[in-house]
Amino acid sequence: MDFSVSQRDFVFEHDGHLRDFYKIGNKIGEGAFSNVRKIKNRETHEKRAVKTVHKKKIRNESEREMIYNEVNLLSKLDHPNILKIYEFYHDDKNYYIITEFCSGGELFEKIIQDGNLSEGLAASYMRQLLSVLVYLHDRHIVHRDIKPENLLLNSSGPDSHLKVIDFGTAQICRPGEKLHSRFGTPYYVAPEVLRMRYDEKCDIWSAGVNMYILLSGIPPFGGSSDHEILLKVKNGRHSFPSPQWDSISFEAKDLIEKMLEIDPDRRVSAREALAHPWLLNAARFQIDQNAARSALGNLKSFRAEQKLKKVTLAYIASQLATKSEREEMVELFESLDTDENGTLSREELRHGFELIFGSDFEDIDGEISRIMDEADVNRSGEIDYNEFITACLSRQNLLSRKRLEAAFKAFDLDGSGTISADELKEILGKYHKYDDSFWQDMIREADMNGDGVIDLPEFVKMMLDQNCVKL
Repeated sequence: MDFSVSQRDFVFEHDGHLRDFYKIGNKIGEGAFSNVRKIKNRETHEKRAVKTVHKKKIRNESEREMIYNEVNLLSKLDHPNILKIYEFYHDDKNYYIITEFCSGGELFEKIIQDGNLSEGLAASYMRQLLSVLVYLHDRHIVHRDIKPENLLLNSSGPDSHLKVIDFGTAQICRPGEKLHSRFGTPYYVAPEVLRMRYDEKCDIWSAGVNMYILLSGIPPFGGSSDHEILLKVKNGRHSFPSPQWDSISFEAKDLIEKMLEIDPDRRVSAREALAHPWLLNAARFQIDQNAARSALGNLKSFRAEQKLKKVTLAYIASQLATKSEREEMVELFESLDTDENGTLSREELRHGFELIFGSDFEDIDGEISRIMDEADVNRSGEIDYNEFITACLSRQNLLSRKRLEAAFKAFDLDGSGTISADELKEILGKYHKYDDSFWQDMIREADMNGDGVIDLPEFVKMMLDQNCVKL
């Protein structure tokens, strides 16, 4: 029986007190009925962020559904430029969404600070944003609120990566369907959203407005009130006034024109925008040959035949790998992702191996097939970001004693000191409907004494036996 596992399996919902597991830090953002604080995991000391939504400020069921919508969508999305979710807590007063911590703040703040950005830096941010939109639109997801306030910078450094946030109003929109609810922010909303008949192309319009502001520091559709702004958006006419636009290239203006096309049917798609000359000419991340050789060497030697081992490796990479470890892989992943859709295909992997290792393979097609079979644990046919991290991180670091004990503790739901088939079913059975014999077979993969459960020594032995790791 084929078995798949993905990061959404490990975004657990907890009914308990956040302070029992995290130290609460300073407030770093605030919205209408929520705030964001910096927190630190008491056990791992990893810095994260928590979005706290106050239940008493939720006015209706629709707003409550937006919270669960954001959690459900983020748990399914696996892209280096989409904010990563870890956990979801709730108590009598609040909902708590635990995500990665981005120290660079909002892109909006950078625009206010700098006024406008260089074409090179703006192109880097737009490439990352459009890659996210390709990824979302391929999965029939419309974000509906793309704006600089919803774009975080991973760090304060000059080469910081972008992170798209706030999926509360995101919506599934199948090909041929139209959405009819008005969502968005006046400066960035597309004209067809105001007419309440739209699809994923509304995100392209919003991205075009973002690009306009990145390059000039001013919005294309301004006004002294929301009403005045929305009237200009409905009209859809914009210009490139002097002096802000005098030094901006023709290629940049041309891409903006194509993204701010008022007719959605004639507006470029995310994939078409990514192929525009302005972005093709922009500098891309350079591959560190030594780091790439090491990471792809780990990928080449990746082995995880047992189902429970696949689950554990995916859990550790998703929930226990540090932010710095995950970020080490971003530039390599993006350099291999030549079509910039947020996943690695068989052909992209092959090209990457040939680029790094040359002709050091007798049967490269067979090797790529084996890697795909081992590393593609969610059986999507491509390598997702978390799967890439799982397979490319050093086994020596990934499978430390501390992390193995933390993974064991996460699977040992009742704290009995053993993992049972029922516990595996409770953890993974939400999205995988197998009969009881399936979970019992998974237990038998590591149950050396035949008592029907797995204790910590059995668990550690299973994880280390075929990985040649010494602790």
